[in-house]
Amino acid sequence: MVLADLPASATAQDAAVVRVLSYNIRSMRDDREALVRVVRACAPDVLCVQEAPRFFRWRKAASWLARETGLVHTTGGATATGPMLLTSLRAHVERTEDILLPHVPGLHRRGLATAVLRFGGGHRGANGIRLGVVSCHLSLAEGQRYDQAGMVLDQLARLDVPYTVLAGDINDPPEGRAFRRLAGPLRDAWATEPWGSELTYPPGQPRERIDALFATEGVEILGCGVPTGLPGVTEADLRAASDHLPVLAALRLPRVPSALPAGSTGKGLLA
Repeated sequence: MVLADLPASATAQDAAVVRVLSYNIRSMRDDREALVRVVRACAPDVLCVQEAPRFFRWRKAASWLARETGLVHTTGGATATGPMLLTSLRAHVERTEDILLPHVPGLHRRGLATAVLRFGGGHRGANGIRLGVVSCHLSLAEGQRYDQAGMVLDQLARLDVPYTVLAGDINDPPEGRAFRRLAGPLRDAWATEPWGSELTYPPGQPRERIDALFATEGVEILGCGVPTGLPGVTEADLRAASDHLPVLAALRLPRVPSALPAGSTGKGLLA
């Protein structure tokens, strides 16, 4: 499977197709130009970053990444201790919030970058389809990681929107307790509709799937996995861009039937 097999972004009266990319970029300490090539080739509407720059001049680095990838810095970075959200101009931003999770002395402070976005709906997305997005990077400590998974689920519920997506570095394989805690109420996008390749870490010879994307019921997962066959991107680029491989998903968000314009058939997207 190659990138051309994954549906492109699209908007119609009855639904929107949104591309979400999750990527641990290791504070942009690797090959920045390769990183840009990978992100641009994936053409995401939403980029959920983990390990964004968070120390000296982090805003300048975040702005550079947004500019070079054709996206907009929406929220997060140092203010969320690493998770960050970048979005395309397709996304109308309704609200954002950076959340710090409880700190355990001796362990890295963790946080969440969250946003409610609207797709379609005309000027400023007033009648757009609402999507809640959370980018997370869970703890290396097993017990704390499990607790954080529960906090993430609570935050997703508090967004109070029809559809939500969680993307991040879970630091746990699918059989792990934290991963299974997330995959209980949510759908693991790779397991639901696998596309591309599966394993995300390390990039040279990946052995584990510790980076993942989850979605709530109602989100139609059209495909999810590590992107392959990216135009203008080599295997060397994927190895050089970061110490993780990215996870890309195409998601179809149906409009609530009552919100369809009068006389609409609800047809027209991916027919």
